[in-house]
Amino acid sequence: MEYDVARVRGLYVSLSDGWTYLNAHACPQIPERVSASVARSFRLSTAVADLEAATGSHSRVQRPGRLEGESFIDAARFAVADLVGAGPERVVLGPSLEVLYHSLARAMRPLLRTTSSVVLSHLDPPTLSMPFTGVGAEVRWAQPDLGTGELPGWQYNDLVDGSTRLVAISAAHELLGTLAPVTEITEVTRSRSRAWVLVDASAYAPYRPVEVDDWDADIVAVDLAKLGGPALSALVFRDPAMFRRLESLNPGVGPKAATAAKLETPVSSGLAGGVPTIVDHLADLVETSGTRPTRRHRLEHSMTELADYLDDLNEDLYTFLGTLPAVHILGVTGEAAAGGPAERLPRLSFAVRGVPAETVHQRLFDNGLVTTIAPMTPLLTEMGVGEIGGAVTVALSPFNNRHDIEHLIRVVASLA
Repeated sequence: MEYDVARVRGLYVSLSDGWTYLNAHACPQIPERVSASVARSFRLSTAVADLEAATGSHSRVQRPGRLEGESFIDAARFAVADLVGAGPERVVLGPSLEVLYHSLARAMRPLLRTTSSVVLSHLDPPTLSMPFTGVGAEVRWAQPDLGTGELPGWQYNDLVDGSTRLVAISAAHELLGTLAPVTEITEVTRSRSRAWVLVDASAYAPYRPVEVDDWDADIVAVDLAKLGGPALSALVFRDPAMFRRLESLNPGVGPKAATAAKLETPVSSGLAGGVPTIVDHLADLVETSGTRPTRRHRLEHSMTELADYLDDLNEDLYTFLGTLPAVHILGVTGEAAAGGPAERLPRLSFAVRGVPAETVHQRLFDNGLVTTIAPMTPLLTEMGVGEIGGAVTVALSPFNNRHDIEHLIRVVASLA
């Protein structure tokens, strides 16, 4: 079935407040079924789970006194596995990506020596790069193109060598919408080293189906809050055997164990109860007819339809905003950008010549449009955002429609 945005809008009760939300990069709206699921999970997480009668050879043996919250965490692992096309035994849950990255950096100490190197990117959020800058290994930096905001893949031929043990990149930039050449970087890394490739899919996953095998990445990271889910994150490993090479951070797990428990940090079982619901929500954005397929297949179909729908809106967003002569779209406007990359996610940051970002943001807010002022990251600073008075970031959600784009353009045009 085709993407029905009117039906999707009905899944978000928060839209009834009259605001036009264009801030999915900073604060995605939470579907009603997710908030209801989290409330129910908090209520039931401390209850004792009912015991199933063991009547057959395939019955599951349950531990007496097992709490419902434990099953919520198990279900969360299965949901994340379906989200990225992996197995649940490869999923490590944590309260945030920052915590998980710090845990991964500590656990990789046996692999990271003073003679080793890690390759990071200035395209990534500094909070996610920081955990790997203090591991004792040499740190090498991949530089984005300051004209377009893209991350050139060719430079990894010079950055990666036999000493490299980790290459960390983001699949997409959360403020500019640029996509990283993940497959190209992975292929270069494989040809030159035995390094692990860590890909942050948090900005990519709300708009495209994620398939870890297509990227051939060793670890995929996802911040579930960026999808409109609970404040939990996950690392998904390519192979459970990778856990054997990591130092155990949990005293109860042996150093030779090949289990995600070596890395896991305790998470709220109440929040975990909302993870399957946000994944189901994404899988059900487009209704299916006939035989009900698996959640993974529904996700692939639904997210593909969502990508097609938002790509059309994105084209209008860039086209109409770009026609305003006083508007500068980062990575697109200007001789150095030359129109920018052909493919971008439906988010962008822009400035209005002669008008401070605070004024633009306030005018949008006064007209019911919720956006954000772009934070001054190292990349945006080098792109000259501070010199033009700052920028405003816009990011689309599954419920946005053409009217939202037209409303945005009218208000910006009144300033430009």
